[in-house]
Amino acid sequence: MTAESPELPLAAAFPDADRAQWQHLVAGVLRKSGATPAADAPEDALATDLPDGIRVRPLYTADDGHPDAGLPGFPPFVRGGRAEGATVAGWDVRQRQAHTDPAVVNEAALTDLENGVTSLWLRVGGGGVPLGALRRALVGVHLDLAAVALDAGEEFTAAAGELFALAADGGVAPAALTGTLGADPLALVARGGDATALDDRLTAAASLAARCAAEAPGLRALTVDALPYHEAGGSAAEELGCSLATGVAYLRALTAAGLDIDAACGQLEFRYAASADQFLTIATLRAARRLWARVAEVCGASPQARAQRQHAVTSPVMMTRRDPWVNMLRTTVAGLSAGVGGADAVTVLPFDAALGLPDAFARRIARNTQAVLLEESHLSKVIDPAGGSWYVERLTDEVARAAWAWFQEIEGAGGQAAALGSGKVADRLAATWERRSRALATRREPITGVSEFPHLAEAPVHREAAPVPAGGGLPRVRRDDAYEALRARSDAYLADTGARPKVFLAALGPAAAHTARVTFAANLFQAGGVETVHEPASVDAGTAAAAFAASGARIACLCGSDTLYAEQAAEVAAALKAAGAVRVYLAGAPGERRAEFGQAGVDAYVFTGCDAAGVLASALDVMEVA
Repeated sequence: MTAESPELPLAAAFPDADRAQWQHLVAGVLRKSGATPAADAPEDALATDLPDGIRVRPLYTADDGHPDAGLPGFPPFVRGGRAEGATVAGWDVRQRQAHTDPAVVNEAALTDLENGVTSLWLRVGGGGVPLGALRRALVGVHLDLAAVALDAGEEFTAAAGELFALAADGGVAPAALTGTLGADPLALVARGGDATALDDRLTAAASLAARCAAEAPGLRALTVDALPYHEAGGSAAEELGCSLATGVAYLRALTAAGLDIDAACGQLEFRYAASADQFLTIATLRAARRLWARVAEVCGASPQARAQRQHAVTSPVMMTRRDPWVNMLRTTVAGLSAGVGGADAVTVLPFDAALGLPDAFARRIARNTQAVLLEESHLSKVIDPAGGSWYVERLTDEVARAAWAWFQEIEGAGGQAAALGSGKVADRLAATWERRSRALATRREPITGVSEFPHLAEAPVHREAAPVPAGGGLPRVRRDDAYEALRARSDAYLADTGARPKVFLAALGPAAAHTARVTFAANLFQAGGVETVHEPASVDAGTAAAAFAASGARIACLCGSDTLYAEQAAEVAAALKAAGAVRVYLAGAPGERRAEFGQAGVDAYVFTGCDAAGVLASALDVMEVA
């Protein structure tokens, strides 16, 4: 008996498959499902369209071209800003300190640092720790060991002075300090700040950068915060384009103030959102490094100075207020994506951040999420885990091209400040959010626990109110906005009447005939806070009226097969109307019998792809009036 080869050539006995064979199999499966695939590209039926004109296909191979990503630690830095990646010490685990009480912040910060956090993100001034209380917030924090990222808004100069003074009083030399001072004049304008003060703030930021470059090389004076554009509903490419335009504006200000281009690049840290769209987040961070390397190259920066330092924050837009426990899953995926994407620092927001000030449990879960990713999943032990994936490399290229086009458009309009002032940025982001809002309303983009699989009986989670952020600039949106408004109406109805608004599910025929549409309808109505009553299990024209009267509902929805609709829908709808139903829905597309059903009492239809948010708002209108 001969020994088997240690190489285990498992596929050696099988012929090579090509794309044409795969397309033939795809077309066969689609035809069995009732679809009619395109003859030349049947896989197009399986593609997913993303914003910015990007289409995600179901298969990528070596034939899908993309630019050379280079090597980790070398231009264009697609594969990371450091040759060793995060393999030596992991990435910087940065925890946000959101409370305004310096004693509470101090206790939380020390707890974080003792349990795996490596840097503190501290809000100072309006909406955060009072400027004069910064010392109390940092008592016991060794500034030569723990990095501090300040977020002081328009008070960035004074906050930086406090930090320098605190370090001096503790015997910590400026050269030992690490972190960021958070000067970001253009983010202030985007958030609604005084645009007329922009030049003065840029001058102050440049002065602060010069001090850091001379005395504290471990500190970066400026933050290029792309979150205002993400939180206004912008796409990944729009977020990147705005960050590039902002970074260029800061390079101009810093070099005009006397810093050389390498020193100017070294004073910037870029902040991006990491969402639960795993691959898009990975591609976005990789694309951001590639584009910034190109900008810095054109500006004359040396190769190593072109590396972009990134701080990734789990997306506030994706966080939900209902069923907030699901946010733990979202932030886990987002944190993983940020790490795989090569972010230098990662902040996982607590799962209850959308509800107010996070509690100790939520903060512990947030930091432990990163601990699991680093210590148990060993995510940092591989340099650029996504490198070489044909899908990721192609998606990186497509995001980069879309972002570069938007960046050029902003520069053509006079730069980021001019584009903000003219409303160009706001209009572009609003249009993107309007398109995404339609996808959310129709549930083409589902929100688990909110628009899909809601849990009406769950007790609400309450938190201490967080400071209200300054307004007047770009809006702050959340994916759950439309459904949160509906649920709030349901809560008010409950408070006024002692019960939630109800819909009676009039199921026709046996369970096999109606279960699918009963499940669909229940899921849809509960997303708007409407309780569903499915008792008895099945009704007909003779029993529907009594069942509806006993349900306590004011509206009803017919659920059954198309065959049963043809046989019974008209009579059952008429019986429900006679029993007092103020509106009768039918689960399914209207079809050819719309006129007949309408004459019998069917008022509206609910089906996959319908405007769920609009249907639910209208249903609540009817019930509130009734």
